[in-house]
Amino acid sequence: MHSTDREAALSQWFAARREAMVGLLADLVNTDSNTGDKTGVDAVGARITAFLRDAGVSCEVIPHDALGDIIRATVPCGSAGFAPVMLLGHRDTVFPTGEASRRPFTIAGDRAYGPGVADMKGGLVINAFVLAAMAALGAASRPVVGLFTGDEEIASPWSRDVIAREVQGMRAVFNGEPGRPSGNVTVGRKGGLFMRIEVRGRAAHSGSHFTHGISAIEALARKTLRLHALTDLEAGITVNVGVVGGGMTLNTVAPDAFAELDLRYVDPADRDRMLAAVEAIVAAEDVAGSSATLTITGEFLPLVQSEPERALYATYDAAAASLGLHFGEEFSGGCSDAGIPCSQGIPTLCGVGPVGGGSHTPDEYIELDTLLTRAQTLALAIARL
Repeated sequence: MHSTDREAALSQWFAARREAMVGLLADLVNTDSNTGDKTGVDAVGARITAFLRDAGVSCEVIPHDALGDIIRATVPCGSAGFAPVMLLGHRDTVFPTGEASRRPFTIAGDRAYGPGVADMKGGLVINAFVLAAMAALGAASRPVVGLFTGDEEIASPWSRDVIAREVQGMRAVFNGEPGRPSGNVTVGRKGGLFMRIEVRGRAAHSGSHFTHGISAIEALARKTLRLHALTDLEAGITVNVGVVGGGMTLNTVAPDAFAELDLRYVDPADRDRMLAAVEAIVAAEDVAGSSATLTITGEFLPLVQSEPERALYATYDAAAASLGLHFGEEFSGGCSDAGIPCSQGIPTLCGVGPVGGGSHTPDEYIELDTLLTRAQTLALAIARL
């Protein structure tokens, strides 16, 4: 098939399946899939797997005992020697089990609402339908792989290594996180380190034996001020103590305290430097006799826009232009799994899911028409690689 005819067939294929795309999205949104709800995450996976297998796409399951299984879907092609393209996406959401029944999938005007509709079940629908289109029309000149994970919302503690293994040798990776509210795709993201600080002091009666106590809360408060002072907005570095706790009673000198800390950075070179600065503050004896430990609880790698990423965006933008569309470029302070392939030198583009906003809130939405247009654009971009 001539490339022009092939691209026209691709666009028409999606246009004829708009309602089917919305139907699959409704099914996914109406299935609870909090990261800790393995049953729910796997139920979303089972629905996607059933759709793909009905479309002639082969799927395999990479199991995990506690977290959602990973689904690997593959559409081969007849051309030998061409590196595959990967479509990446996560099935888990931040919402508790029961949220789907409280706030089911709804459409109001041009928007669709519901838990995870943007982050990122809309992107999963696009990925699934692009795989189905490639299988139906043979439109790709190289194999296309879909990887559907289940633990991204907690920094992919298990799937990170699987993603790193699976992306080796890929020609490009498209991550189906939601498009920005502006309509742009995401060409760069910050890296992030999530940490927990545990401070130990000594309990004492705050009235009769005050001087015998060692306040872990005071030590943590002093550390918090010094940690926040590490923020350098001009360099894109932020340090935020977002959760604190500790102590026993108001009339007891606090024997322990804890904090959860978020560190974000742009330049990969800043990662180790900033971590060392945090470690030094945590290790310091801010109150005589106190001590503290630091644990990294999660980490996202940055998506860095280099020449391969710029070239990949140019291909995607040209595909959009052929449809009379334009999706601009945007940097996000948020994190995603896109940093994993990027760190291995694989050209990566993020935010190619439907345009949306309000992620992680009851107001989460997508612009419903972009479910179709972004799927068409992604399929054309893959066909042109």
